[in-house]
Amino acid sequence: MGGGGGRVKVVGQVERVDGRSLTYAEFVDRFMAPNRPVEWTLPGPGDRRRPNLGFFARNFPSPLVPVADCSSREFTDQKRLEMSMQEFVDHWAWNSEDHDGSLLYLKDWHFVKEYPDYVAYTTPTFFVDDWLKMYLDSHPIHRDSDIANHKNEVNCTDYLFVYMGTKGTWTPLHADVFRSYSWSANVSGRKLWLFLSPSQNHRIFDRNMRSSVYNINDDVSEKQFPEFNKNEWLECIQKQNEIIFVPSGWYHQVHNLEDTISINHNWFNAYNLHWVTTKLQKNILKTFEIYVMIFRGFVNATLQPIQKEDAAIPAEIAHHFVFNLTSIRNVASKMISTDAFSTGNLLHISEDNRGAFSNIKQILEEDSFRRLLTSLSKAYKNLDSEQRTCLKTRVSTQEGCLSVSCLKSDCSVVDEISNFTCEVRGPEDLVRLIDNVLS
Repeated sequence: MGGGGGRVKVVGQVERVDGRSLTYAEFVDRFMAPNRPVEWTLPGPGDRRRPNLGFFARNFPSPLVPVADCSSREFTDQKRLEMSMQEFVDHWAWNSEDHDGSLLYLKDWHFVKEYPDYVAYTTPTFFVDDWLKMYLDSHPIHRDSDIANHKNEVNCTDYLFVYMGTKGTWTPLHADVFRSYSWSANVSGRKLWLFLSPSQNHRIFDRNMRSSVYNINDDVSEKQFPEFNKNEWLECIQKQNEIIFVPSGWYHQVHNLEDTISINHNWFNAYNLHWVTTKLQKNILKTFEIYVMIFRGFVNATLQPIQKEDAAIPAEIAHHFVFNLTSIRNVASKMISTDAFSTGNLLHISEDNRGAFSNIKQILEEDSFRRLLTSLSKAYKNLDSEQRTCLKTRVSTQEGCLSVSCLKSDCSVVDEISNFTCEVRGPEDLVRLIDNVLS
């Protein structure tokens, strides 16, 4: 297998589809909604690309990049290091000359955040409905000292990464952060992926559900992990120009079969929101943060379809808004009984900060919320354009317009939405409000 999969029972291959023919609606119905992995094959240069290390050293001289030592385990992950891009490139070049050095893998490099003016790629249409990116882009760090702070991993960074590794580098068995989806595009090289469906996840943990298998190619202890050998895995060899969709909660292990560069995003939307929030609600601070996100998402999803009478939203796009609201409602209903929204915890939140997640009129008038609105609007226009259904939304130039693209400070959309209610004090009010909107 050239790096993995030799010790486990592989029962099938990840489905491969032609990236030029699969529509977004088909992607939703066949893969995203049922939470199944898929690999896109895309047209591209026939010649194998090789990583141009000198280009990276010259153009992206990051002071420090995150690197994993694939030969050294530290707790449940590989040992993490930091070094300059030049040091990493020098080690790669030295190791490629058949020196017996440690295999270093540049992982989780926030390339877009470090070099925002260098547009190396655009997100494929299938993945633009990314609530995590929209939320983080529209709300600056330290927005609210009571609800979010610089130590809150959900609110302090992006989840857009570049990976670079020589042949033989690899990533241990894991599921992606807070049960998000992820997508991974190979710029160069080949990777071997092994996937395990969530229905079998319990078999990779010990009897106490505390420790999990680190490397599926090791001699896994039958005493510690008695059911591990019952697992049935899906396999995929990802080539240059191909993209992998990793669903929520699927454990996977990845091996670089060649020198490889890839682009990776973590993301979520209405289709996996319930898994993400279930994972995060164990922490009160994160529960508040998720509530802020879904509350603003509710206002956004309500706001988007409001149009002039002479404008129209295609049925497929309208379906997204209804599904978004339904998903938000289901999550909010489960939050009602959480400790985060107990009377005691709510009493410790200042009036100003409570307004950040409850005062609809205040939120609608924020520049940050308008940026979120514009981002979601562009995402759905992009999806609709891809389906060639010819979105007919019109941008009015009149004062007080109801366009989904409107950013005017006097836009009457504020009054339209705030007519529903002025304040939502918690998830119970939000559920009631969504029921009214959907009815």
